Amino acid sequence: MKSARLLFSAAVLLLAGSLAQAADISGTVTNKTTGKPSAGDKVALIDVQAGMAEVSSATTDAKGHYTLNVPSNTPHLIRVTHQGAPYFIAAPESGPGDLSVFDVAAKVDAVFIEADVYEIEASNDTLHVTEHFYLHNQSNPPRTMWNPHTFEIVLPAEATITSAATQRPNSTIPTSVKLDPVGAKGHYAFATPIEPDNGEKDTHFQVAYDLPYSGGKYTFHSQVTLPAQNVGVLVPTSMSFTAGSGSTFQAIKQDPGVQTFVLRNAVPSQTIEFTISGTGAMPREQQNDGGQQAAANAGQPGGGIGQPINTPDPLSKYKWWILGALALLLTAGAAFLLRKPAGATAAAPAIDAYAAPAAVHAAPVSAAGKNTALLNVLKEELFALESEKLAGTLTPAEYVEVKSALEVVLKRALKRTS
Repeated sequence: MKSARLLFSAAVLLLAGSLAQAADISGTVTNKTTGKPSAGDKVALIDVQAGMAEVSSATTDAKGHYTLNVPSNTPHLIRVTHQGAPYFIAAPESGPGDLSVFDVAAKVDAVFIEADVYEIEASNDTLHVTEHFYLHNQSNPPRTMWNPHTFEIVLPAEATITSAATQRPNSTIPTSVKLDPVGAKGHYAFATPIEPDNGEKDTHFQVAYDLPYSGGKYTFHSQVTLPAQNVGVLVPTSMSFTAGSGSTFQAIKQDPGVQTFVLRNAVPSQTIEFTISGTGAMPREQQNDGGQQAAANAGQPGGGIGQPINTPDPLSKYKWWILGALALLLTAGAAFLLRKPAGATAAAPAIDAYAAPAAVHAAPVSAAGKNTALLNVLKEELFALESEKLAGTLTPAEYVEVKSALEVVLKRALKRTS
């Protein structure tokens, strides 16, 4: 998976110079809280191939207008800082670089967790956990919740964090971040702003961690830091799940290879207890099936997971995102690169540098639009790759290795799509 992702990302390094044209970028920043232009905000141009360096900057005028000088053809982000909180979009190939911002508050009462989802696997001596948090911000008027410890989480004290990522409502890919330790051991915080929802799209936080698993059994004593409508636990069928005292979980029968258990309406003062035993891994073949199904139903709620078989599953809108999002992105990108589309291609929305993946939408495009769509898909991977490098999860050596191998792969791919 990782090598394939690096191949996609490195492709941008070869394509960007030929497909992108350097030019000044102008746009307008609008404050969605007040409905007026946002004056006095700093706007910066970020070069994603230069360690996310700021290469140009401007300040919005009374009408919210700005102009940035673009010094090179490399992919860029536009970052606006409003009341201390950063907002991003991908620098457009053409047209205006318009952005929306929101006024900031350290605490917003209309922020809550729709779902806190544990995906758990186990080997002989290690429990592997990926925990997903889906947060809504339904403030009215809309405001961004942001402070140095915007969203705090509580992990087991012995947890070893392997990765962390965030996604904003307008983004399409995950962006790696570092968690800040706060307070007692196992307490961490994301500093990512929680923007108001964009329709049904909310803010997603993800953290992966390992736990010692001697004896083949582990008991979680968890808690949420905000009201949570659903707490879900996903485990392979080869493993066992037992709810603890005072924790009422409902078994949801939907996927033959995955067990799902849901606890509803958790509150911060509540201890959520459950025990995991046995070993097993999530069915990898289902990840690909899920990605293909999601691609076939792109744009539908739930990412194409379909209707529950029996009891309605409150986690169904997340299930195949959790199990197949990376597979979906890679499959869609490979199909675009290695097959000549029959009147359709993958089109990518604008990218956020704090960004988790959404389904790649299939939409008819003209032949002239193929290169632009391809570049956008590859840009998304480059932005994610750069964020991983900044977060220390990727080494420079991996860049060198992939670039040399990609030259042959890219020539072959472009020949097939020509």
